[in-house]
Amino acid sequence: MTDILDKTYIINDIVDVNSNLNYDKFTSQFALENSNIGVWDFHLKTNTVHYSKEAKEVLCIEDNKYAAFNWKKIIHPDDFENLITVLKKHYDGEIPYYISEHRIVCYNGKHKWVKDSGRVIERDELGNPLRIIGTVCDISERKERELEIVQNLDIITNQNNRLQNFAHIVTHNLKEYTGNFESLLEFYDEAETIEEKNELINHLKTVSNSLSKTIVNLNEIVSKQSARKIEREKLNIYQCMEDTFKIMDLEIANKKAIIINKVNPQINIYANRSYMESIIQNLASNALKYSHPKRKPILNIDSHLSEDEILTITVTDNGIGVDLNKYGNDIFGLYRTFHGNENAEGVGLYLTKSQIETLGGKIEIKSEVNIGTTFTITMNIKNPE
Repeated sequence: MTDILDKTYIINDIVDVNSNLNYDKFTSQFALENSNIGVWDFHLKTNTVHYSKEAKEVLCIEDNKYAAFNWKKIIHPDDFENLITVLKKHYDGEIPYYISEHRIVCYNGKHKWVKDSGRVIERDELGNPLRIIGTVCDISERKERELEIVQNLDIITNQNNRLQNFAHIVTHNLKEYTGNFESLLEFYDEAETIEEKNELINHLKTVSNSLSKTIVNLNEIVSKQSARKIEREKLNIYQCMEDTFKIMDLEIANKKAIIINKVNPQINIYANRSYMESIIQNLASNALKYSHPKRKPILNIDSHLSEDEILTITVTDNGIGVDLNKYGNDIFGLYRTFHGNENAEGVGLYLTKSQIETLGGKIEIKSEVNIGTTFTITMNIKNPE
């Protein structure tokens, strides 16, 4: 390169700019071919459009000299309305030019992303467009990169949500176990007979076994946090509830509560075990925590399975209820409490809603003050994979 510059091909540092210089056809053609940008020139009066070679390649148009071409048919139907909207704005003079990024359907059936831009350069006496010149280029590669970025962001967001769920399970749900251990040990110290102490030891064993299972399940969640989808298994929803109520045995006994589990024992669901146990435990604990002081707590749980395999679970209590007119918008919010309870942290219902939605379901609430509350959960029992 140095040898060339040392001879007759020296390019001066300063060059003259001549704005009036007309580029010849070769210069324009060279610029178009090396930019991968196609040019088109549309005459509305004659309904004729001239496409450059590059434009035809981008738009997958056969290189015929004269041919009828239905440009609307190649526009992806999901993008057509937006293109027409921006084009009309330019026709009406609302914007100086139009730019549209949309998909086209090529003759081989494959889709391609293009960036199409243009400007009206000639109008009639009434302001109607007569001639439009524009450019078109293939932006499929950029769109693929953008999609990959969005997908990666979705994966990161999903993993972050699952890590938050895990943290809430550990800090909120495991507190139930520590509370049970503390209460059982206090009762053990106060027990006066061997029979009472043995009964409390059996309760401690039950709670300890349940804690061990929960820790194993949580450990599985941690080991699989890098997976894109939450781990699921086939669960019997009735048995899952019964196992969870055993963990809460002491709490239920202290409240003298009645649990009526009318869930169909034949229903199985593909779900994450730790999430399902957490959902059941949180709703049941919520009912016991906010039971009415003048009546024995009763918790009714029922189920219905539709023909399209959508499971509906209703959890109804006769507690103090909540004023939905006042708190309805915040009922599932994080750190939102409504009854002034010292032990309330405002995490349980937020965690429950988050876990149900992660499993592809939804939860709704109906409640009347001093009457009670009903939570309705709906989710598909099928394996989504």
